[in-house]
Amino acid sequence: MPNLKLPGFLDGFLIALIGTVAVASILPCEGMVATVFDWATGGAIALLFFLHGAKLSREAILEGIGNWRLHLTVLGSSFVLFPLIGLALRAGLNGWVDRAMLDGIVFLCVLPSTVQSSIAFTAIARGNVPAAVCSASLSNLLGIFVTPVLVGFVLVTGSGTGGGVSLGAVGKIVLQLLVPFVLGHLSRPLTWRWVRRHPTATGLVDRGSILLVVYTAFSAAVVEGLWHRLSAMDLAIVLVLDAILLAIALAVTTFGARRLGFDKADEIAIVFCGSKKSLASGVPMAGVLFPAAVVGPMVVPIMLFHQMQLMVCAALARRYAARPKSA
Repeated sequence: MPNLKLPGFLDGFLIALIGTVAVASILPCEGMVATVFDWATGGAIALLFFLHGAKLSREAILEGIGNWRLHLTVLGSSFVLFPLIGLALRAGLNGWVDRAMLDGIVFLCVLPSTVQSSIAFTAIARGNVPAAVCSASLSNLLGIFVTPVLVGFVLVTGSGTGGGVSLGAVGKIVLQLLVPFVLGHLSRPLTWRWVRRHPTATGLVDRGSILLVVYTAFSAAVVEGLWHRLSAMDLAIVLVLDAILLAIALAVTTFGARRLGFDKADEIAIVFCGSKKSLASGVPMAGVLFPAAVVGPMVVPIMLFHQMQLMVCAALARRYAARPKSA
């Protein structure tokens, strides 16, 4: 069973993200240095997904896999509800907000769910933890294939950020994300004890790989004139759009689970797995799928949404946990 304790680095990690963006804005890497950082980032991401595979318990997956209605509900939220909301927001605000930022909102909407925090919040709220393990892991695994396909459908060439995803890009994602994940899972007989005894080391890889991607992405964007194109108002609008996305997702998953007849434990798993988006998967995928010059603005909505979902869901989990045990 994975570690169900909420990560204690939330505030520190947010500060680290902001600091990384600041350093990239002042001292962006270019030329050969940028190439070195690209190689280091690729290695860190591969190691990250290897450790995710090593942490994934096959027993927990088998325990929760039978609740297919719950899993379909979570996948529907992640890969149908969110993209529809994102497309509606982009259509309604096109011409009012920087197009690259709107595309970043849409990209956020086609990402898979998180794993660690979804399970942690479900456990704190006394929800169906085995089902949450299965749903969050399944969403993350399917996202390696589904997200690039959705990007090809919903991000158009005119925005400068996509227009279809090549087989080469999909192959690169499979090689960089899926292959290390599978190898890590196959290595569990040899590695799971070490991974379990060294949560700090795996946490450093988790955070460090994201910070490396953010630094290289923002460096390329700054070199291309990112901060000349984006204003403080653009960032404020993205923050508001992220809040709208999260509010709609939480409302639909909560009331939808009740209308579909799920019990409270299943409802909790659906809410926390179906309302989240993965920064750990989204940032590496953005680096593979989009030109370096636009990765920076594309990941801004993900970074803001990540912190927002953690704070809001932490409060919601405590509220669920406070209900009488007889409920």
